[in-house]
Amino acid sequence: MHFSGAASWYGGKFNGRKTSDGTVFDEKNLTAAHRSLPFGTRLLVMNRKTGDSCVVKVNDRGPFVDGRVIDLSKAAAKQLNMIGSGVATVDCLVLDGQ
Repeated sequence: MHFSGAASWYGGKFNGRKTSDGTVFDEKNLTAAHRSLPFGTRLLVMNRKTGDSCVVKVNDRGPFVDGRVIDLSKAAAKQLNMIGSGVATVDCLVLDGQ
């Protein structure tokens, strides 16, 4: 399974808080929030503009902004070179866990 669309990232005030799966959010980990994929699902995420990619694990629910398909941790956003832009178009491939 794969999907594409707008991705954003989060960290800051969420760092240290519990995620939807009960783990503590650490913006330094490669994690993501998705509305429906099972917790633990691993995704290959690629920034269409830069070609940069990383593998993240779904551990939270979101995004809660219309038009976005995934929220990424700050660490994932850094690897995808999207910290400055805040939002990027990404392609996501489910690797396992679904």
